[in-house]
Amino acid sequence: MIRPYTPGVDDDAIVHIFTAASRLAHGFLGETFILAAAEDVRKLYLPHAETHVWDEGSGPRGFIALIPGTPTEVGGFFMDPAHRGKGHGRALMDDALRRHGRLELDVFARNEIGRRFYARYGFTPLQDRHDPRFDQRVIRLRSPG
Repeated sequence: MIRPYTPGVDDDAIVHIFTAASRLAHGFLGETFILAAAEDVRKLYLPHAETHVWDEGSGPRGFIALIPGTPTEVGGFFMDPAHRGKGHGRALMDDALRRHGRLELDVFARNEIGRRFYARYGFTPLQDRHDPRFDQRVIRLRSPG
């Protein structure tokens, strides 16, 4: 089931999902960076993003955080690694597209998991650039539609 994020209730689960998924997809950034980013998720991003979670009844197993704008930006999209490949990420993305129409996002060029998902979903590249904040190449993508 997809539902809105509940502040104060879902925070620990979302930070856990972010950390576990980032270790898998963003391991090249290093553990120190991932742990610092996890605290940013808790303190900075969750309070300011429109976040929905995939919850099978025992708490979130994935989430998508959207930043309002034109177009709406996907600020974070992560599934618990134990729940990948079951269609829940696609359901979260389908729901976000139904609610907001076209979406854009940045994905690290080295994030093969994310890039495969977005390519299968039909996202198209808009720009390829070096992001000095991370010292990484990032690719800007746009959703189909």
